[in-house]
Amino acid sequence: MLVLVVEDDPAVSAPLIEGLQRNGIETEHVAYATQVLAAAMDSNIDVILLDLGLPDGDGLDVLRELRKVTDIPVIIATARGDETDRIVGLELGADDYVVKPFSVRELAARVRAV
Repeated sequence: MLVLVVEDDPAVSAPLIEGLQRNGIETEHVAYATQVLAAAMDSNIDVILLDLGLPDGDGLDVLRELRKVTDIPVIIATARGDETDRIVGLELGADDYVVKPFSVRELAARVRAV
């Protein structure tokens, strides 16, 4: 299984990637909204882990664009835990929504479930 990790903060992305790999999940990583579509289309990505707070755009806009061209499962993994944010993310087509901080082991289980 190959997961595209979309996360701009190295303090989050490094342990997240390491933890997923420890759980037998291969990863690719991008840090910017502008990189997501190309990375998703150019690889055999099975799941996308999408942060909403990216330096060059909003993750919800990225999700809208993804849903126009692919049905790759998307799990939003973000610090934005407000109920409205969760509902909007799911209504835009996210398959799951987890709020930071989260357990990498639980996230790996969610990745396998979608």
